Amino acid sequence: MLIDFFYTLRSAKLPVSVKEYLTLLEALQQGVVGPLSDDACKIDDFYYLSRTTLVKDEKHYDKFDRAFAAYFKGVELIADLTKDIPLEWLRKNLELELSPEDKAKIEKMGWDELMETLKKRFEEQKERHEGGSKMIGTGGTSPFGANGYNPQGIRIGQEKSRNKSAVKVWDQRAYKDYDDTQELGTRNIKVALRRLRKFAREGHEDELDLDETISKTAANAGYLDIKMRPERHNNVKVLLLMDVGGTMDEHIARVEELFSATKTELKHLEFYYFHNCVYDFMWKNNRRRFSEKFATWDIIRKYNKDYKLIFVGDATMSPYEILQPGGSVEYNNEEAGAEWLQRLTHAFPKFAWINPEPQGVWQYRQSISVIQQLVSHRMYPLTIKGLEDAMRLLSK
Repeated sequence: MLIDFFYTLRSAKLPVSVKEYLTLLEALQQGVVGPLSDDACKIDDFYYLSRTTLVKDEKHYDKFDRAFAAYFKGVELIADLTKDIPLEWLRKNLELELSPEDKAKIEKMGWDELMETLKKRFEEQKERHEGGSKMIGTGGTSPFGANGYNPQGIRIGQEKSRNKSAVKVWDQRAYKDYDDTQELGTRNIKVALRRLRKFAREGHEDELDLDETISKTAANAGYLDIKMRPERHNNVKVLLLMDVGGTMDEHIARVEELFSATKTELKHLEFYYFHNCVYDFMWKNNRRRFSEKFATWDIIRKYNKDYKLIFVGDATMSPYEILQPGGSVEYNNEEAGAEWLQRLTHAFPKFAWINPEPQGVWQYRQSISVIQQLVSHRMYPLTIKGLEDAMRLLSK
């Protein structure tokens, strides 16, 4: 039985050796888990034992989880997302440009059909294709490849988005942290953010009121008249979640201005990054986003309801990324992004979404409409008025 499990892991591109496999068998024979162990054997026990003995690096945990589920839980491996695709298949010779009429004639596949068809292409394709409508290639209308057009496909080997229609992206992309020292153009943003700050006077009169002291001393012909005031505390706590990479690259300058102003104006600020939609983990450093993950559940538990939640993102993606398990363009998420958005907005009742996309295009983006519904239409444009309206809402 377990020899098939071993080959399943190997087919998933996990570097599992025969020696490690024999170590797993030895552990089972010694009763570490199983009928010979003190407790009744559970699938979870075997999962942790096999992962400990077979996986040498935590970066392979996701691959292992998918392969384990495929073998023991009946989850079908629709397509091997780690499969190497020959670069020759993706060499850019031309970029397909179609008229709106030609684009309208191209039919798009549903999610299940798309993933099943990709699996078949892996099995069938043996050479490079260009300008076609079926195989993995370039410059055509196939759902799979680069520098062509399809209303709903999987982008493979293309430097950046051209039509914003891909439901998955077959590349490991590197994102850059937003610059929090950006000062140009932040003055008006700071003014808008100040609407959110609530200063509560608390404690004893233990803080020198310098301006009032100078004024009263001058009025008394130089006779020192010291004035005290209650200490001021900035009570505002903000949890800032920012979309990074992909279509957000068009908005880097404006988001950096917002980020810089926010760090300056708000004393209690916590921030994390996500890509397109929030899923089961986020990160704080884009260079280490796969090695230093923060579970979304942990973030929800760490901060209390006093925190005001602000999303910053263009909400521009395939609706599958929001509504479909496995819909993330980067990995197979077990739960839909919509589930995580609802959990976050439930945990932090005071929330708003700031969108850098021009408000005039919102009605033409299906994904923006979906996100608007999920955040109870608390979406505001990244303009001074939009920020003022959002801060006014959060201050209530």
